[in-house]
Amino acid sequence: MSINLDKVEKIKAILVDDEEGARDVLANLLARFCPEVELIAKCPNVLQAVEAIKQHKPHLVFLDIEMPNYSGFEIVNFFKEIDFEIIFVTAYDQYAIRAFEIAAMDYLLKPVDIERLKKAVHRVIEHRNAQQHAQRLFHLSQTLETSYPKNIVVSDKGQQHVIPIDNIIAIEAQESYCLIHTTERNETASKNLKHFETLFEGMPKFFRVHKSWLINTDYLQQYSKSDLSILLTNGLVTKLSKYKKAEFEAAIKG
Repeated sequence: MSINLDKVEKIKAILVDDEEGARDVLANLLARFCPEVELIAKCPNVLQAVEAIKQHKPHLVFLDIEMPNYSGFEIVNFFKEIDFEIIFVTAYDQYAIRAFEIAAMDYLLKPVDIERLKKAVHRVIEHRNAQQHAQRLFHLSQTLETSYPKNIVVSDKGQQHVIPIDNIIAIEAQESYCLIHTTERNETASKNLKHFETLFEGMPKFFRVHKSWLINTDYLQQYSKSDLSILLTNGLVTKLSKYKKAEFEAAIKG
């Protein structure tokens, strides 16, 4: 989706990073490649960022995570309400990156990729929603504090939906989208099945049984070896790929 920058209100932004070089690099990238962003302050720590946010009331904060005294995550403790978008900037490992994906929070990996930066800024323009953003921040911090996430946040047509992971029965691929079957209702997510397979790595109860199906074995009701079909709670029937048969049978025995 292209955006007509002439019709877009300037995004007021603040940049927070304890390293001066990193601040300068990101500021230069924004000036060159994101003309819709007006950088109004650069801060070396969370406390100065809090003052700048209260003074300037930005739409967007680029926030480094690993900083002395207060980490980037702790900025939420200084506000009763988060009424600005946050794009985290991080050199974190894959587990933390998975946490960002689960919470549907935007992040940039250092060194910052130009195309990734442009896409993140455009998403902010398209989907500003402070209430949903605060909700996503809560689920991000919750995920980072635990071994396994309790919820995922999925996006569909600009709306955010929180889904308890334990309530997911199966996820069904539908072209570039997925249908998430839960014990409560079905949700559409604008991600492919590989995205969810990656999110649930390390959670043995989730098994990719077919190119179109990822199931939660906690809801397994019946498995037919003869026609390679799987019956799940709520009457949902999925197929099992013959290439997954041995692996699946070993998984459900364990």
